[in-house]
Amino acid sequence: MLKRKLLISGTVLALGIGSISASPFVTSAESINNLKEKQSEVKEQRSEIESDLDSVNDKISDLQDQQAKLDSEIKRIDIAVEDTNAKIREKNTEIEETNAEIEKLKAEIEELKERIAKRTEVLKQRAVSFQESGGSVSYLQVILGASSFSDFVSRVSAVSTIMEADENLVKQHEDDKTQLEVSQKEVEEKLASLKTMKAELETMKADLSKQKAEKDKLMGQLKIEEEEAHNHALELEEETAILKAQEASLAKAMELEKKRQEEEAAAKKAAEAAGNKSTGSSSSSSSSNSSGSSSSVSNSTPAVSSGMFTRPAAGRFTSGFGARWGKTHYGIDIANSADVPIVAAASGVVSRSYYSSSYGNVIYITHYINGQQYTTVYAHLETRFVGEGATVSKGQQIGIMGNTGRSTGQHLHFELHKGGWNGSKSNAVNPAAYIPL
Repeated sequence: MLKRKLLISGTVLALGIGSISASPFVTSAESINNLKEKQSEVKEQRSEIESDLDSVNDKISDLQDQQAKLDSEIKRIDIAVEDTNAKIREKNTEIEETNAEIEKLKAEIEELKERIAKRTEVLKQRAVSFQESGGSVSYLQVILGASSFSDFVSRVSAVSTIMEADENLVKQHEDDKTQLEVSQKEVEEKLASLKTMKAELETMKADLSKQKAEKDKLMGQLKIEEEEAHNHALELEEETAILKAQEASLAKAMELEKKRQEEEAAAKKAAEAAGNKSTGSSSSSSSSNSSGSSSSVSNSTPAVSSGMFTRPAAGRFTSGFGARWGKTHYGIDIANSADVPIVAAASGVVSRSYYSSSYGNVIYITHYINGQQYTTVYAHLETRFVGEGATVSKGQQIGIMGNTGRSTGQHLHFELHKGGWNGSKSNAVNPAAYIPL
């Protein structure tokens, strides 16, 4: 698991060299070395982020492998459930057929009971007749009462037939009763067996459904973890892009600082050659900072203050720096309506200007004032007027206040970092201590 939690929230960094024309600079190679050190620090930060990104990607790959295994297991369970359901339906059909067979058998039993009852009545009558006539003696009298030999033969045959019929009647009567009892018992046993099998299958189905529910729950957890890992990876990728842009901006800062020093040295040499000891010409361009920006700014633009930073937008101060809603608010919010210009709080270079999922249209500028690097952030803009690598002046309009990204109501979210920007925002300071509100 990653130990470093990013608080990036999808923000965008714009870096720049503040007060290139308006603020004093360190006038020695020390400032160049300072910039080189900061560039090296940014490279180290970016290396750490890329290492973290590799770890996150490995975790995503591992989560995806686990999901693939779970997919196979869930498929196996689904097939088992389907097979069990088919068997249950098959047993239900057999039970229905057996029930129909039992109903049919019951009807046959009723018919046999009627026949048995009739036979019973006949046998009862025969028994009474035997008692009254002496049973087998009456048959003897019938035979001995023959008038001739042929009559004797006929009587013997008739008596034999009657006696055989009586025996068959009794035997059939008993066989029918026995067969009905056996058949009914077999069918009832079969029905009981089918019901037992169905109960077992229902238990199996419930167990499989429970397993599937557990697998689905685990799969859901893995998907959540994967989504969080993907979001973390996107944050790391965005942070890497920001730090990479910061490296490029610092490189540009070194070039501009070197050029400024060369121009200052040349001006000083020329002044000395002319006998003029004044070195004010090196800062002659400072008067253009506010005048150059006025042409692109409407009447609602705040006046450019004389301090290191000027107010970035006109409007109501609605939220301060510090704890808010259980989290840390790393900037201040200024709200207003209509088309409200957003201006650069100080001169600098834009390192990042793009749309962030959380901060919407956002610009990050880095500034280099009195040998100190600062970074400012302008979030939730409706429109951005400057792109990456652009050099901006203090008070120059860079966009319009908006409500883009994760924002409720039109406002500017403004951050100030003393030093370079980083994902943990450890360099963030309270802007209220630096700009007039």
